Amino acid sequence: MNRREFIAKFITASGVLLTGMDAVAEEVAAGGVVIERPQPGTPHSGKVLAAIQPHSDDIPLYAGGTVAKLIREGYTGYLIRVTNDDMGDQLGLGERGSIGQNVLRNERDNEEVARALGLKRVFDLNYSNHRMSGISQPELQERFIFLFRLLKVDTVVCYDPWSHYEENPDHYVTAHCVEAACWMAGREHDYPEHFAAGMEPHSVREKYYHGRDLTTLSINRVVDITHTFESKIEANRANKGKGPAGHHGSQLRAELAARKLRLPFLGDDDLTADREYIREFVLKRDREVGRKYGLDYAEEFHHIEESPSPLDEYLKQHAVPLI
Repeated sequence: MNRREFIAKFITASGVLLTGMDAVAEEVAAGGVVIERPQPGTPHSGKVLAAIQPHSDDIPLYAGGTVAKLIREGYTGYLIRVTNDDMGDQLGLGERGSIGQNVLRNERDNEEVARALGLKRVFDLNYSNHRMSGISQPELQERFIFLFRLLKVDTVVCYDPWSHYEENPDHYVTAHCVEAACWMAGREHDYPEHFAAGMEPHSVREKYYHGRDLTTLSINRVVDITHTFESKIEANRANKGKGPAGHHGSQLRAELAARKLRLPFLGDDDLTADREYIREFVLKRDREVGRKYGLDYAEEFHHIEESPSPLDEYLKQHAVPLI
């Protein structure tokens, strides 16, 4: 299916008729999946985004294009990394570092990920990598609640707490604690000592949940990341000490050269090799997802947004000033 086969005219939730495929922010594809497109200007100005990842490569791999898109559209964003990445992964092809080296390198890389995506600040919670199934989940929930209230977070991007067959405990523990904290942060009897410090109850009303295995994700939103794909490549290139990105392209180029071989798409310099390796291999999924929806590159999510209550809507339409 290509983009011209999508529904080009539809009624939005606010009742406004939108026409023209390139003029709208959202479309509905076959099957009811919402296609979220780039919006002009900064329509999200004043809103706050928390990109939450257990490890330094999770947001870059699975949601970096969407985070960069929302920041470009006006969000103020924060990156929350839950572990210290002490278990992984590689300094280079076939080269491994000590646990201490892993912690320092991945901390530095994580700061560069935030910079590449346009995020304002990093919060590192520093739990041990691969050990989160043994932590106190109420403690982690409280730390998220504190940050959601402090920063007044409107939207989170994180792993889907309901995705199945996730082998890494850091992923599913983080996701379940985020889900609980989004709700509890708005309740006045949960951690009332926060209010003595000047904070107020503050629920998180919108969630972009992603997963490693898309077959286990209840997908209802696809985000067009074509215009922020280069930022996503740069965020993945920042992960030099972890995951499949970093400097693997330039390392592969050097190994091939030693064997009197070359891959033309890797170009003639290390920067090009690293970026094109990421484009071709590391982010192949984004190209394949985009192709399904007639886009160049896209990311898939289970998207949740809390709607205004019927009472709020009624008051907005019918309440009048006292005379």
